[in-house]
Amino acid sequence: MRALELLLLCFLQASCTGQVVEKINGVSFVASREEAVQAHVDEVIKIHANHAAVMPFGFIRDISSPEIIFDTERQWFGETRKGAKQYISLLQKNGVKVMIKPQIWIWRGEFTGTLKMKSEEDWKTLEASYDQFILNYAELAQETKAELLCIGTELEQFVKNRPDYWKTLIKKIRKVYDGKLTYAANWDEFPRTTFWEDLDFIGIDAYFPLSEEKTPTVEQLKKGWQPWKEKISQLAKTKNKPVLFTEFGYRSMDYTAKKPWLVDRNDENVNLEAQVNAKKAIFSEFWNEKWFAGGYVWKWFIQHDRSGGAEDNRFTPQNKPAQEVIREFYKMY
Repeated sequence: MRALELLLLCFLQASCTGQVVEKINGVSFVASREEAVQAHVDEVIKIHANHAAVMPFGFIRDISSPEIIFDTERQWFGETRKGAKQYISLLQKNGVKVMIKPQIWIWRGEFTGTLKMKSEEDWKTLEASYDQFILNYAELAQETKAELLCIGTELEQFVKNRPDYWKTLIKKIRKVYDGKLTYAANWDEFPRTTFWEDLDFIGIDAYFPLSEEKTPTVEQLKKGWQPWKEKISQLAKTKNKPVLFTEFGYRSMDYTAKKPWLVDRNDENVNLEAQVNAKKAIFSEFWNEKWFAGGYVWKWFIQHDRSGGAEDNRFTPQNKPAQEVIREFYKMY
C-alpha cells in the first residue's frame, strides 16, 4: 500500500509541474575477472535500474607516486578498456545507459583524496599520466556513445593543488567526448571543488554521516540529512547544475549511518534493517527534488547469485531486503 501511495504522489507532482523527469536510477557495476553475460545484466534490469557505472581502474604504487598504471594484461578483465567496452556494449543492448567512471587504486588501499606530490616535477609527471589515463576512457566514451563520463573520483588534494590543470583537462576531454561530464567528489570535498561550472553535473559520493544510532529509523535518518541537504541544494542553485550521487550506499551492519564511508573488514553485526532504513531515507529525501538527477548504488557485483546475502555486512544490497527497497523506488521513477 505504501508503494502505491508514493507512486500516486509522484504522478501528481509530475502532473502539477507539467513534466516528468526520468531519474538516473543506477548501479555501480563492479569490474570482474570475467566477461559480463546476459544473466548478469538481467539482475540489473530486475531492479528497474536504467543506468550503470562501469569502472575501469588505474593503479598507483604509493601515495606520492606520479605514475598511473592502467590497461595492462595483469589487470582483471573488467578493469581494462577491453573489458569496460564489453560491459558497456552488453548493458546498452539491454537499454541500460552508462556512465564510464575510471578510478584509481593506490597500493594498500590508501585514500585517493590524499594523493599529493612532493615536487613540481612529480606534479607534472602525474598530470601527464592522468591525461593519458582519462583521455583513453574519454575516447572510449565517445566510441561507445556512453551518456556520461566521470573525470575523476575523490581526488581532493590533486584538485586543490592543481586547479588550473583540471580546467585545462576538462577542455581536452570536451574535444574528444561530446557527452555529459561529472566529477565524483567525496562527501566532505564537494563544497570546495573548483570546477563545477565547467561540468554538467555536480557529482557527490554521498557517504554523509547521518546518525550514531545502532539501528536508526527512517525518520532519524531523514532528520540527519537536513543540514547536508541544505548545503547540497544551495550549491546546485548557486552553480545552476543538477546534483548526481555518483555513489550512494550503506553497509548492512550496526551503526551504518555513523561513518558510511568505512570500507574496512570489521566485525560489526549484520544489520539488514539499518541498511533498509538508510536506503528508504535517501530515496525519500532526494528523488522528488527537481535539482537532483539521481545516483548509482554502491555496489553491484556482476555475479549476483554469489553476492551479498543475509550474512554479509558489506555495501552490496544484493540478496538482502535493501534490494527490494531499491527495486520498488526505481520502479516508481
